Amino acid sequence: MLPIEYWRQKIARPFRRDTRNNNELRRNDRIRVSPVRLIDQNEEQAGIVPLSEAQAMAREAGLDLVEVVPTATPPVCRILDYGKYKYDLAKKQRQAKAHRHETELKEVRIRTPKIDTHDLMIKVERARGFLLRGDRVQFSLRFRGRELAHIDEGQRIFTQIEEALQDCGKVDRNRREGRRITMLIAPLTKQQILQKRQAANLAAKIARGEAPAPAPDATIAPPEDAAPKPLSETPPETLPPAE
Repeated sequence: MLPIEYWRQKIARPFRRDTRNNNELRRNDRIRVSPVRLIDQNEEQAGIVPLSEAQAMAREAGLDLVEVVPTATPPVCRILDYGKYKYDLAKKQRQAKAHRHETELKEVRIRTPKIDTHDLMIKVERARGFLLRGDRVQFSLRFRGRELAHIDEGQRIFTQIEEALQDCGKVDRNRREGRRITMLIAPLTKQQILQKRQAANLAAKIARGEAPAPAPDATIAPPEDAAPKPLSETPPETLPPAE
């Protein structure tokens, strides 16, 4: 037997309204407004009809009458399979959520300007994944103690990072603040990345001799049959008589 305190707390608990079906569309006998603008099961406009006629048409087709636009005057109703309609709607929402990505700022920290090349490339590839996903990446390097005398080494590392990521990002900011230097890289658009890859592939083919080098721009010469320019109408200067 449950203790009396349990029942006191259960009675004192405030009443909670069940809001699970607040987003449900009204359908069939739950629709109250008449007449309605009807779209039949073939997605054709049936015009404005009485509610009873629309419900009879839905029952005859073995489907549901669903109020899809309740705020319209008159409300818009469709004859459809409500279960399939809900499934397709949820599927579209999941797909839209999967394709939607909010841009974030990711930070990649470099502990020392004497970082090993292999470790640096690991951080670069990690940043490449962020950029291809559409995020911005900020590299930061903090100098400690005597490392402050090697600012040029830190800038060399940042130049190396910029060159490694130029196919998918561009430097938006590069600055020094006391003992810390930062570099912000913004992602390129898909079209810009595609253009850079095509240019790199063409350059590689030219280097291997698989494609001809582009011809330099030639100076455009006038056609041979071009009309000659008219002579100046100014009379020539009269020479003085020879003595």
